[in-house]
Amino acid sequence: MNKVFTNAASAIADIPSNATLMLGGFGLNGIPENCIQALVDKGVNGLTCISNNAGVDDFGLGLLLKTRQIKKMISSYVGENAEFERQLLSGELEVDLVPQGTLATRIQMAAMGIPAFFTPAGYGTEIAAGKEVREFNGKMHLMELALHADFALVKAWRGDHLGNLQFRKTTRNFSTSMAKAGSITIAEVEELVAPGEIDPDLVHVAGVYVHRIFQGTNYEKRIERRTVQIASSH
Repeated sequence: MNKVFTNAASAIADIPSNATLMLGGFGLNGIPENCIQALVDKGVNGLTCISNNAGVDDFGLGLLLKTRQIKKMISSYVGENAEFERQLLSGELEVDLVPQGTLATRIQMAAMGIPAFFTPAGYGTEIAAGKEVREFNGKMHLMELALHADFALVKAWRGDHLGNLQFRKTTRNFSTSMAKAGSITIAEVEELVAPGEIDPDLVHVAGVYVHRIFQGTNYEKRIERRTVQIASSH
């Protein structure tokens, strides 16, 4: 099976409107920039996007929000996107806000084939609405369902032709679990190498989980906020 694709457009060509997508990265760190742009260009709509963040107004998932291609967001941190806020408050966008640890675990459970789990996070808040509640060791817990996706889109530092992936630093936070929780996983990489060039001890996602891989281009690698300290005049 040939997993290598020429570019993002060919790798995501069969993603239809109304699909459920997972998009890796942490904040703007390690997001699948090429795949997101290809989705914008393809014009699919009605998307449900699972991501820890919603990008910013002119980058990341903010590009798909700007073109109204996203129907629903399942996220934990959305504080940097004014267009997201506008669509949420106007009722144009469905939003499921999930505590970040719960979001990560729901994805991990899908990766492991576990349908649901119990967590104390969110008990007694709006998050608990409609969810099963059980008591464990004198503490109330909510039942949370595993999160699956039709397609998981992740970006790694290096990958080989068999789909083995190596990430760098915080880019691993959600991507390694998402790569195992999608029916079809598409990986874009900065460096595409031959099998055997990645030390097996440095493989973070085994190729068995990855269905398509391509070498990306023109990465901006933005950060959401740059904070610097003003030098003292003394």
